[in-house]
Amino acid sequence: MRKRKTDVLSLLMAPKQRIWLYFFVIAMFAAAVSAQDLIPPDAAPPPLKLLSKSEKDQLASAKDVKDRTKMSLELMDARVKVAEQYLPQERLEMVFRELGGFHALVDDALAHLTASDSNKKKVLDNFKRFELGLRTFNLRLELIRREMPPQREYYLRLLLREMREARARAVEPLFGDIGISDKP
Repeated sequence: MRKRKTDVLSLLMAPKQRIWLYFFVIAMFAAAVSAQDLIPPDAAPPPLKLLSKSEKDQLASAKDVKDRTKMSLELMDARVKVAEQYLPQERLEMVFRELGGFHALVDDALAHLTASDSNKKKVLDNFKRFELGLRTFNLRLELIRREMPPQREYYLRLLLREMREARARAVEPLFGDIGISDKP
């Protein structure tokens, strides 16, 4: 009586099939590595994420979370409008500068909302307001991205990805454990 191999792979497949399986697995790993977002060698450096002094003063003068959230969204809208105005003039450095300020405003507003007491209903309402406000910028930023030369497009793709992440972080507190009560 002959002994049979107990190797599962040899039981299931012939040698030629195993070679194709190995090739397929290697190809899948190669596709996963190539799908990563690599920085192109000719990509322009990203703009600085800076708030102007007047923006800082306006945000500091807001009396509560609601006013600050509304002010942040208004300032973001103003930054994107100015960037859209510079685009037909081919003043790409100015477009980048405005988008860097926009990016800083997004980060600042999200940090301020996160630092606020998220158990209060007012703060949760402002997380929702902020998320809805961020939605309006996606299409406008995508249109700007389409107008940009390939060297400057990378930052806009990065900005759009970070906008999606910011929206996700703004929605997370809305689905916390505070919305469900144990009392009937």
